[in-house]
Amino acid sequence: MPESTRIHLLPDLLISQIAAGEVVDRPASVLKELLENALDADSSTIQIQLEEGGVKLIRVADDGGGIARDQLALALTRHATSKISSLDDLERVGTLGFRGEALASVAAVARVTLTSRQQAGAGQHAWRLTAEAAATPEPAALPVGTVVEMRDLYYNTPARRKFLKSDNTEFAHCAEAVKRIALAHPEVAFTLSHNGRVGLHLARSDSRARAGAVLGEDFLAESRPLEAAAGPLRLSGYCALPAYSRARSDGQYCYVNGRFVRDKLLSHALRQAYQDLLHGSRYPAYCLFLEIDPATVDVNVHPQKTEVRFRDARAVHQFVLHAAQRLLSGPLTTPPAPGSETPAAVEFRWPERANTPGNVGNAEGRIAYQNSLRISEPGSSDSYLAFVQAAQTPDPRPSEASALATETPTLGYALAQLHGVYILAQNSQGLVLVDMHAAHERILYEKLKQALDERQLATQALLIPAVFSAEALDVATAEEYASTLKQLGFELAPMGPRQLAVRSVPALLQAADPAALARSLLSELREHGVSQLLTEQRNEFLASMACQGAVRARRLLSVTEMNALLRQMEETERSGHCNHGRPTWTQLSMADLDRHFLRGR
Repeated sequence: MPESTRIHLLPDLLISQIAAGEVVDRPASVLKELLENALDADSSTIQIQLEEGGVKLIRVADDGGGIARDQLALALTRHATSKISSLDDLERVGTLGFRGEALASVAAVARVTLTSRQQAGAGQHAWRLTAEAAATPEPAALPVGTVVEMRDLYYNTPARRKFLKSDNTEFAHCAEAVKRIALAHPEVAFTLSHNGRVGLHLARSDSRARAGAVLGEDFLAESRPLEAAAGPLRLSGYCALPAYSRARSDGQYCYVNGRFVRDKLLSHALRQAYQDLLHGSRYPAYCLFLEIDPATVDVNVHPQKTEVRFRDARAVHQFVLHAAQRLLSGPLTTPPAPGSETPAAVEFRWPERANTPGNVGNAEGRIAYQNSLRISEPGSSDSYLAFVQAAQTPDPRPSEASALATETPTLGYALAQLHGVYILAQNSQGLVLVDMHAAHERILYEKLKQALDERQLATQALLIPAVFSAEALDVATAEEYASTLKQLGFELAPMGPRQLAVRSVPALLQAADPAALARSLLSELREHGVSQLLTEQRNEFLASMACQGAVRARRLLSVTEMNALLRQMEETERSGHCNHGRPTWTQLSMADLDRHFLRGR
């Protein structure tokens, strides 16, 4: 038998390198392990120095508890740790590190020097130990804490070094590792420098300030704070609004007991929470911290400890899902005016209806401005919105101006339309702009879902059936799925081998093109079948129907119709964003307007 095929024991060094391959795959993984050790030592300040992306040098200095002289050698020994001592400890790990492998794994593929001094005491001073020298510790100079230096990563395994990327890429991964850890520990100060230049400095702060420093103030501005608790579970952090969605999942930070994880169960729960707000390939952004009894979560699953296993996975999933859903489905709230705790009263005066040709209050003026700014009187003869009669909203008049500041709804009262696209409204904060199509789309979508769930989808018979040309396959589909179509509020009848007639549509969609709705529905039935259309694909289908049924751009609305739309928005879940994740409204406070026009300067 050839010598190369004989089974044999591997030398210790090779065993160390193979084992280290799971922990030390690039400089960022080394840095992560060293930072976790520093945090477990109760450090309040951590300084990180890198050279050449961390390949040449990673130096982590902390002011933690330090290591005793006689334990320095043990710290570099595999499976030597102070964090657990029994199986019971392993089943309820409360520290970031616990396996005792990190330093030994790093020392197997790099030159490691360990310098430490325990908290100040009589006769105490620092000691230094170099891993490859296998010598006794030597006296050193260090105020307090521990310094770990790793030099020349993979110096003894050049084949592995070839797989590393450029210095800038490796540094980017290191910086991301620091940010992930820093987000969960705002009480600790971090300083990161690369090639002698400080790239990141995070002072000790609270969780909100740390999130703003790491993720950006724009993330905070576009997020809602989350606080939820149920029994031993607690969830806190920030969920970004759908408008802040991203093309990649790099804006997702999830933690379990302070440990950054990429857990499929948590990711699925949060993806479901956003599913009615984001469609397509967009990813939500969030920074969330789950606190749970350590005995009910297993962190000893993944070599890099980025995956966990929950004892009651379903309970955790439902808790996270419903907490995020409640936050994202919350009622509309008006942001406070910058620099003012109590918004000032805003007086509104209805335009005078003079008979001069240029006045926008008269008929000639409205015609001249119908493609730009339209100020309408209530009582349009064409009530386009199906809910106008059910939400008759009195229009604000001069006599109501004194009560406007205290009684104005969140979205205020309509003033006019801009280019037939936006509704301009006034509330106690200032000016509100509403994208009427996006807002109506969300309202219809939520109403369609509710009606279908309650099996109360009202239909509207068409006075004149809408006849359209159809393929033979469409006619066959309409006949085959007649009962399903009726369940969805549609009645289609063949008018010939190549024609279909739409006799009724859902009452909520009566303003849409019935032929276009029918074509879309038949296409969905052919592609997905009835079972998927009423289960997995249901919401996507209803979203498409709502988009087609929503008020179109350039449609001129009366003040009554505009106010009815605003009131429905305030009563509808998730109405701050349309079905595609776009915002439906925005607020310009009086302070914003004053700054723009330089008032008060």
